[in-house]
Amino acid sequence: MVATHELRRPAVAALQTLVIAACYYGAGRLGLLRRLYVEGAVFTPIWPPTGVAVAALLLLGIRSWLGIAIGALLVVLSLSSFSSFQLSAIGIVAGNTVAPICAYLLLRSVRFRTDLSRLRDGLALVFLAALGSMMISATVDVGLLVLTGKLALGGFWAVWLAWWVGDAMGVLIITPVLLMLYAVRAPLRLTRWKEAVLLLAAVCVMVPLATRNSISLLFLVYPLLIWAALRFELPGSLACALFASVMATVAATDEVGSFDGLSHTEIMIKLQAFNGTMALTALLLSAVITEQRNTRRSVELACQELVQVLEHLTAGNPTPRPPPRDEGGQG
Repeated sequence: MVATHELRRPAVAALQTLVIAACYYGAGRLGLLRRLYVEGAVFTPIWPPTGVAVAALLLLGIRSWLGIAIGALLVVLSLSSFSSFQLSAIGIVAGNTVAPICAYLLLRSVRFRTDLSRLRDGLALVFLAALGSMMISATVDVGLLVLTGKLALGGFWAVWLAWWVGDAMGVLIITPVLLMLYAVRAPLRLTRWKEAVLLLAAVCVMVPLATRNSISLLFLVYPLLIWAALRFELPGSLACALFASVMATVAATDEVGSFDGLSHTEIMIKLQAFNGTMALTALLLSAVITEQRNTRRSVELACQELVQVLEHLTAGNPTPRPPPRDEGGQG
């Protein structure tokens, strides 16, 4: 039994590594379906593999780094510009591996909770994991493109900004969705199903209209996002934000709707500003609502326990006897 258990551990670890690598590679191929061009360089507005990597590290621990590295290597080798194994390919793989690890270590240092039930968890995911740690991958990857002559030095900051925001959007949008799906242990009991159907219908109609209409109507997404967060908390807001981000990215890469007639740099700025503010709104608003509701439930539970204690103490006391009658006047 001991030998079987010892052999099972490496097998499970190897299987987890392969699954993580496959998910990373699949997310990378999915992200490459939609691309934008800035200063002659190609980038993806949302880079899902960074979200997959951070979620794997948070759920499975630091041992996930090997699967992330293998997946990043497969994605790099699948690109035509890196058909041969080059020094820049090694650097890009290292940057895409180190950045999620730094995000994981920073989140672990602040005792991050994967259920995102506190505002501090949402803020940590935004500023430490997404905006902070993804600077590493953007700096390493774009710096290598400049050093190897694939990118002119004058285009460094424009491509760096696009690369950084794309990686950050992957963490802001993909990581919370994966953490939420992992936390689902049983079929959801949807008590407000009529309202959920109404919200779904509104999202399916309004989001394509807002993203593909020639009039700039992207602001119509935010009331739906607030509705989803107020009534369905994190699952509702994340699903709405993910769908809106995908539709906006498709419209931007097709250069239709609100993105028609803009330069590639203007499309990048407008799309990333929309995706970023929407992801921040969904994540932080739902975290605040969840934290407030958890606090209210804790207070209600404490009050119920206090009432039970008082009832128990009252039931344990003997019934007070009436005071003795004054019989001094009877002769």
